[in-house]
Amino acid sequence: MPNVNLSGMTAEALMDLRKRVDEMLHRHRAELEKQLERIAIVGGARVVGGGGSALKGKKVPPKYRGPSGETWAGRGGKPRWLVAAIKGGKKLDDFLIDKSARKGWKKRRSKR
Repeated sequence: MPNVNLSGMTAEALMDLRKRVDEMLHRHRAELEKQLERIAIVGGARVVGGGGSALKGKKVPPKYRGPSGETWAGRGGKPRWLVAAIKGGKKLDDFLIDKSARKGWKKRRSKR
């Protein structure tokens, strides 16, 4: 774009320039919004918001069981009872629940 001396332009020429700049900005904005719309559509579903895991809030069967019957699914921080037991010399594998028992839990959940 050539250098334009704005101070030497008449008021009418300045208004015309302003109008052209506004039109250009509106076209550019419309183009950007179309691009954003194409990006926001994922698999036929519109993405609203974003972030967060698809698994957030989902219940999972317990993976570990403590000596007093307390359970832990293996998500998040280790519970106090598990930390204390590990400090006492136990191993994490000592608290694993049998996989066949966990599968049964999953089947019960699906019937509800």
